Amino acid sequence: MSADGREDERPPAEASTGQLLAQATDDIASLVRSELQLAKEDLAESGKKLGVGVGAFGGAGVLALYGLGVLLAAAVLGLATVVDAWLAALIVAVVVFAIAGVAALVGKSNVSKVGEPPAERKASVQADVAAVKEHGKDPA
Repeated sequence: MSADGREDERPPAEASTGQLLAQATDDIASLVRSELQLAKEDLAESGKKLGVGVGAFGGAGVLALYGLGVLLAAAVLGLATVVDAWLAALIVAVVVFAIAGVAALVGKSNVSKVGEPPAERKASVQADVAAVKEHGKDPA
């Protein structure tokens, strides 16, 4: 026995089958542990990059929303040179609400086209649920 409690390692030609299996098991376990550690490190790095990217997209969205507000204010101010300021604001608001209404109708149209899941998928899920229920029953 060696100092770490393991049997002395012999050359593979002299080792017994049990020793070879034990060594193979140890090697596989070590390999799996190191692969898992590498996967954790890769996921942590990817997560950091993803977080920065999502934050940048979020910031861009907020800035775009502010830009839209400034653009609408500019439209009101531009229209106010022709009509009263309150009327210019009302006209711009009506146009914005009209665009929002059209977008809502397009969205509703696309959502209503989704429809029901295919009958085969529905039947397959129902069969799976029935099998799980049957398997879960007590045979007593």
